[in-house]
Amino acid sequence: MELWTTAVASARGAARTAQEIEAAGWEGMLVVDSQNLSGDPYVSLALAATVTTRIGLGTGVTNSVTRHAAATATAITSVNRISNGRAVLGIGRGDSALAHLGRAPARLAQFERYLRQLQLYLAGDSVAFDDIDIPADVAPPLSALHLHDAPPASRIGWIAEGLKGGPKGSGKVPVEVAASGPKVIAMAALHAERIMFTLGADTERLAWGIALAKKTRKDAGLDPDAIAFGAYVNLGCHSNVAAARGLVRGGLTTFARFSVMHGKANGPVSTGDAAVLEALRSNYDMRKHTQGDSRQAGTLTDDFVDRFAIVGSPDRCIERLGSLKS
Repeated sequence: MELWTTAVASARGAARTAQEIEAAGWEGMLVVDSQNLSGDPYVSLALAATVTTRIGLGTGVTNSVTRHAAATATAITSVNRISNGRAVLGIGRGDSALAHLGRAPARLAQFERYLRQLQLYLAGDSVAFDDIDIPADVAPPLSALHLHDAPPASRIGWIAEGLKGGPKGSGKVPVEVAASGPKVIAMAALHAERIMFTLGADTERLAWGIALAKKTRKDAGLDPDAIAFGAYVNLGCHSNVAAARGLVRGGLTTFARFSVMHGKANGPVSTGDAAVLEALRSNYDMRKHTQGDSRQAGTLTDDFVDRFAIVGSPDRCIERLGSLKS
């Protein structure tokens, strides 16, 4: 089991933060992608790559709306080259990045289409022009230019060339999908190298997600064991459990909300926890996203925090992490 940690994308602070994370023994660093709230993730990851030698570097997470799939593939593969193969592309349907553009998360059909295109670009393959959803009223088809010659499809040539046997760091960047609902878990099972569950630290809920992913792959004729699993978990380590809860309460509101964002709680959930999730959803203030003193943070009961997060003494946290590993 690998343990990664998440940081804010900051052009000024990324290098220093990455060095501290590597020195502390973490396996990797993820940076958020929320253009209205933080800096550019790929600039931050590139800077982090230049001052570290071991830790993995990735987005936690980008989305399928604010960048074209070709732009995302180029950006993360550039980080992969700089870091000698340490990059990973974490992606979800979007939350704060889209909320600050006046939009809800991407529709399921668009998200799946984007994942398929992204994997083609990252593998050095082509995406048909007809499959690229740039509206004609924004940019007309290339045929309108009456060129003597033109590319037959969309392909990132330098990625394709690097995959033929270039230097270290030229391999394909793995994709991991942040998922909480059954439909996104199923999509991730078919289109990603890893599923990163946003189901909290509850082992029953994580077991449900893993079983669903493996069944989806088996039903599609794919090896159910040929995919990796991970989880976004809020962890607060402190000898005073009340203080530990306070450390995670703000961040936990963000991840817990994913399980009830569209009105119905995903996965196994008790009646009491379902009521907490509904209160969280109806009280969520995006202007205080991730903040511990927010209105939504006040809706989380101590019992809920203790189940959905990992809080308490070092020994208690290690015990809970061991359960997740199992």
